[in-house]
Amino acid sequence: MAAGSRGAGRHRRRAGGAGVTGADLRVPYEYALLRVVPRVDRGEFANVGVLLYCATEDFLDCAVHVEESRLRCLSAAVDLGAVAAALDGVRAVCAGTADGGAAAGEPPRVRFGWLTAPRSTVVQPSPVHAGLTDDPRRQLARLLDRLVR
Repeated sequence: MAAGSRGAGRHRRRAGGAGVTGADLRVPYEYALLRVVPRVDRGEFANVGVLLYCATEDFLDCAVHVEESRLRCLSAAVDLGAVAAALDGVRAVCAGTADGGAAAGEPPRVRFGWLTAPRSTVVQPSPVHAGLTDDPRRQLARLLDRLVR
């Protein structure tokens, strides 16, 4: 599940020149929810994951939590195998592994754009939102807890 995270503990310089650690400086990030839409014609969905991209930290990752019962409430016929396969594909693109296809070979910014492009499939991204964090990995876990679980 982990993807290109680097720079933990790296020192940065503020405009005034004083050195600060990553814990002292919040950095911008972008995120999108991953939604399962069992029946595209109805437009109903359940949040099942979060994508998070932080350019400053060269960080792209996702976290997923699927509750079968929530999906079955939307559609008893939901194809859980298709959902799992789509989420595996998202993980592979985030991680930049060969399983992610051609998109996985791109830089994190391009992969995030590819993953957040609108689509009419069983797993769809939400609009992109932004925020500030001092730790992208911890922020990803917080977003998953707050918006998905």
